[in-house]
Amino acid sequence: MEMRRKDLAVTEPEQIDAIINHCDCFRLAFADGKHPYIVPLNFGFRHEDGVRKFYFHSAASGRKVDLCRSLGYAGFELDTNRAVNPNEKACDFSMSYQCVIGEGEITELTTTEEKAAGLKVIMKQYTGREDWELPEHVLAKTCVFCLTVTEISGRQHG
Repeated sequence: MEMRRKDLAVTEPEQIDAIINHCDCFRLAFADGKHPYIVPLNFGFRHEDGVRKFYFHSAASGRKVDLCRSLGYAGFELDTNRAVNPNEKACDFSMSYQCVIGEGEITELTTTEEKAAGLKVIMKQYTGREDWELPEHVLAKTCVFCLTVTEISGRQHG
């Protein structure tokens, strides 16, 4: 992904992962014909063997599920550490932030084992724990997806 302001780029993989791990919202963006669609989500993140993966869940139906299944590809954005930097002149105001944007391929996790593993990654993101018991009847009615990152870039200011 080409970035205009190279001085704001975050390029070290560890720094990008640190920004992601500090975020609490994953925004998933689809190109639905001529209509864009973006949805904020809870998420889980893993970076193993050079591959970054985001996990998210859903009810069994709806626009997000339909687009995940039909397109199999989406953009994403996460941001954190936002703060307004005021100044005496309006044009000298700025904003501090850290963000990560990218895109990737989406697959639906279908087996009970895959769904449980994906949901445990999500739970670990928010609790630090992966040792959750997940009832089979809940897994049966929950959709779990994995976005495997194909492009990613980080940016920070202030």
